[in-house]
Amino acid sequence: MFSLQKFFGKSDVFYDLLEKSAEEALHGVQVLTHIFAQSPEAQKMDELKLVRRKDKQITEQIKEELCRTFVTELEREDIEALSNALYKIPKTVEKIAERYMICSNKLQGCDFSRQLGMMEDAASTVVLMVGELRKKMHLERMKDMNAKLQLIEGNADKLILELLQDLYSGKHDPIKVMMLRDLYDLMEKVVDRCRDAGNVLSLIALKYS
Repeated sequence: MFSLQKFFGKSDVFYDLLEKSAEEALHGVQVLTHIFAQSPEAQKMDELKLVRRKDKQITEQIKEELCRTFVTELEREDIEALSNALYKIPKTVEKIAERYMICSNKLQGCDFSRQLGMMEDAASTVVLMVGELRKKMHLERMKDMNAKLQLIEGNADKLILELLQDLYSGKHDPIKVMMLRDLYDLMEKVVDRCRDAGNVLSLIALKYS
């Protein structure tokens, strides 16, 4: 029997892949939190590199499926935009780990818990929002979750201003100031990446509501 689903392609595959990509982004943040909790001697990049490798494979698979699939439930441009937004999250997380491991022995006693908490909260919210796609995107739920992301991003902006005020007070070693400023900027960028993904998701939800 001729199968329309086979001819047009399985739309579920894109929901599956986008959900996996969002989950890898969250997993990357969780692995980063674990790295920050370890002593410099115990820190390793292996698991985080695996997360990035998996997410890159997922992104490539999405591109391949778009080439093979004739018709998709979501517009191809929306799938590509969301996939690219999600891909940037673990990519930035990996940069944080690389920079931190270079200088972690000089940053003992520094507290990054607030930034890490915001990053995990933002990434968790993105996972929930991507899950809404399969449920045909209840617009009000998507709006509420995107509003939460905007709030997290606003709080992250306030936090970095507070941290910079302390950094530039003149009481810290200049080299340490440079190290911390670099890490603070990248951590804020992770939250920004999550907000960007949330904005794409909100536009998709609005389009299909």
